[in-house]
Amino acid sequence: MRYNTRMSPSEPVLRVILAQPRGFCAGVERAIEIVERALSRYGAPVYVRHQIVHNHHVVERLQDLGAVFVKDVHEVPPGAITIFSAHGVSRRVEGAARLRALDVIDATCPLVRRVHLEGRRYSESGYDVILIGHGGHAEVEGTMGQIPGPVHLVSSLDDVARLSVRDTRKVAYITQTTLSPLDTRDVIAALKRKFPAIVGPDTRDICYATQNRQEALLALVDHVDLVLVVGASNSSNTARLREIGERAGLPTYLIGHACEIETAWLDGITTLAITA
Repeated sequence: MRYNTRMSPSEPVLRVILAQPRGFCAGVERAIEIVERALSRYGAPVYVRHQIVHNHHVVERLQDLGAVFVKDVHEVPPGAITIFSAHGVSRRVEGAARLRALDVIDATCPLVRRVHLEGRRYSESGYDVILIGHGGHAEVEGTMGQIPGPVHLVSSLDDVARLSVRDTRKVAYITQTTLSPLDTRDVIAALKRKFPAIVGPDTRDICYATQNRQEALLALVDHVDLVLVVGASNSSNTARLREIGERAGLPTYLIGHACEIETAWLDGITTLAITA
């Protein structure tokens, strides 16, 4: 689309292409709606453990409505309405919430919950569980805390090379949902070479929202001069989108707000892509 259709023919036109799809997945939309409905029904404050989504605009808007975001349930007054974010939580956090008699609404993404159940099922059957994900990510911490037996976190081929399990015939893998099959394919291939008997999730358990957004941007990088990624710096999904633009050799900028755009970025640019 064109910025200004009233410009004279001699003036340059900046063509802006919006990636499709872009933005939040269904699980995140669901979690945001849960917070909004809780505020409407119970009134402020409603406490949310962890950011409901890694997006400054959403967090700030919900704060204005009366949501209070906390890092730990111990920051929540006893008995208060408390929402677990879409990323999910560990059993330790669930137990701490019960001890404080918190009135919990669980907004964990259904696909994340499915990964929890899958991991527990493997573990209870005597398998070592390998979680493909990024250390420190809220979803990874929650998933690891849901699995009762041995769980190994791997992020790279080097991690796979160093991996040691109890029984190579009883190994299973699960993945962080905010990683697409494109992100995990090399690690999964390495795991299958190292542990030929390894088992993993059915294709129905894979969240394709991340891959769809990555593929939408991949389809644009050969047709644009610059990429703008709208999102938060602590978002795994946002980081992957930025990497796609950078790997294509394009100037790629991560922004949280429109005011962060610098006009110098657009010098000599005729076509840009925006994703989120």
